[in-house]
Amino acid sequence: MLSKNIEAALNKQIRIEAESSQTYLSMACWSEVHGLEGIAQFMYTQSDEERAHMLKLVKYVNERGGHAQITDLKAPKTSYTTFKEMFEALYNHEIFVSESINELVHITFEEKDYATHNFLQWYVSEQIEEEATAKSILDKINLIGDDKGGLYLFDRDIQQLTVTSSIAINPK
Repeated sequence: MLSKNIEAALNKQIRIEAESSQTYLSMACWSEVHGLEGIAQFMYTQSDEERAHMLKLVKYVNERGGHAQITDLKAPKTSYTTFKEMFEALYNHEIFVSESINELVHITFEEKDYATHNFLQWYVSEQIEEEATAKSILDKINLIGDDKGGLYLFDRDIQQLTVTSSIAINPK
């Protein structure tokens, strides 16, 4: 059984994961409109992943005797000056999500809710991966600089990253 405090904190995280999905979806739209098909595909896949993270939390809250709350969401940013600016925003957002997960883990320690603490370890690991991916992408973007040929190759390569990730997640 979840305490009211942990239930509220988990519901806050549900909203954050939903907003993350919307943020990635908005980034996918911006990329697609600007002819960055590979980046758009990467963002669409990330959006789906964030929604899955949200649903995992929803199911957990409901299964542990709480009531998952689906609330209105803050509208994501819809326009960027450059794709680099967009990826910087993505990286900063992932840091924000990590901080939120860490705070949630801290609350479970304070309340001695070791079942929820254990459940959240998946999110801790996932955020390490998300931050590393975002940082790696930013490093590549910084190497490209203003080279249009480099952008073309980057867009193609990130699309391949998406295909590889989806095969690893959904092997046939």
